[in-house]
Amino acid sequence: MLIPGVMAQEAPTPPGNNVDHRPAIALTLPRAIEMAMQHNRHLRLAQLATAESREKHTIARSHYYPHITNQSTSIYLTALQGVVVPAGTFGNSAITGPIPSQTLRLEQGALTAYTSGTGLEQPLTQYFKIHAGDRAAEADVTTAEIQERDAENSISLLVHKLYFDILTAQAHLSAAQESVAAAATNEQESMRAVSEGRSLEVAALESHAAFLDQQHEVLTVQLSIDDLTLQLDDVLGLPLGTRLNLDPNALGNAPALPSRTEAISAVKEHNPKVLTAQQAVEKAKAGVSAARAAYIPDISGIARQSYQSGVPFLVHNFGTFGGVVTYDLFDGGAREAQLRQAKIQLAMAETQLAQTESDVSIAVAAAYDKVEQLDKLVAVATEALKAREEAARINDKRFDQSAELASTVAKSHAAVFASRASLLEARLGLVLAEDDIQQMLGERP
Repeated sequence: MLIPGVMAQEAPTPPGNNVDHRPAIALTLPRAIEMAMQHNRHLRLAQLATAESREKHTIARSHYYPHITNQSTSIYLTALQGVVVPAGTFGNSAITGPIPSQTLRLEQGALTAYTSGTGLEQPLTQYFKIHAGDRAAEADVTTAEIQERDAENSISLLVHKLYFDILTAQAHLSAAQESVAAAATNEQESMRAVSEGRSLEVAALESHAAFLDQQHEVLTVQLSIDDLTLQLDDVLGLPLGTRLNLDPNALGNAPALPSRTEAISAVKEHNPKVLTAQQAVEKAKAGVSAARAAYIPDISGIARQSYQSGVPFLVHNFGTFGGVVTYDLFDGGAREAQLRQAKIQLAMAETQLAQTESDVSIAVAAAYDKVEQLDKLVAVATEALKAREEAARINDKRFDQSAELASTVAKSHAAVFASRASLLEARLGLVLAEDDIQQMLGERP
């Protein structure tokens, strides 16, 4: 399966391996980051966590509003209440006789009764607890959003790392293949020297062992490339085993980084770990407020409109209004313990925030040290490459003049490939270290 917008082309066949006819995807670094933002499952989980936190916040805020409920019932009564009127209750005369003339029983209501009531309950003093819960839920939403942005930045950094690691490994593979060719030439010269009696047989054995060592190095690097490719496929959401043709000129422009002092100051306002710790403090403060609000009686206003049919001594439609007060007179010390627990959690969150700020400041300082060291390493690797290229040029001239062995020329060219690989590794490492600083500052590399 190919991702839209990505070209498929035949990849070059690695020397010494069987031909692989699978198509490879030509992938630039910006396109790789774009694909990761669209298809990475870890980022999708972070986005879902943010959506879930927002829904929880909506639930917490809903407690501010009155709750309106309806309750309807249908019941069958086994017996009805009646009114008994004894004979003569309303009079007794010679003309009419007793009124009534006999005892009467007047049934009230009906055997089947129906009731329906719609009531409204508005919390009043509970607002203190509700507001604390709202603050805690809002802190959770902010935390989830911070973690989602951090996931985006971390995945972007991971794409950079895997992309650069593959390019570096491919450069080392080319150097190892050149070393194999140089070792093969050296082995042929050693075998020729042994056959001509100019060298001992052990020299040929040592040359063959060196050739096998270089082949082992090629296989090891190739396995590393395959493993890194699988990891990058997974990050990008590609089918595992998809072969990738990467752009070797993927360095781009160096990011504009602030000074070391400015970066250490900025981490307290932009670093995801620090921001998450700050939200943990806000949530702990909300917990303290909720624990204190537990001492306030719960007072709610209520209103209800009811309808009944079949219930004796009640009109069909009637309303009820009033209030409800609930207060725990004794709870075994639970409220005091909850308040102490909330204060302890707040102290822990504040301590964790201070420790996180310190840890991140140390990490930023170490990252700047690494950038400075890698910058020097790039300069050294550049000079080493120039020296290797000059040595290879001189050996080529000496070989043309029959003053140098072919194995020496091959070794000098292999050394040039190795120096190029080292220089590329240093440059990519420098870019990755700068990207790491960007990620610490809450920016996407």
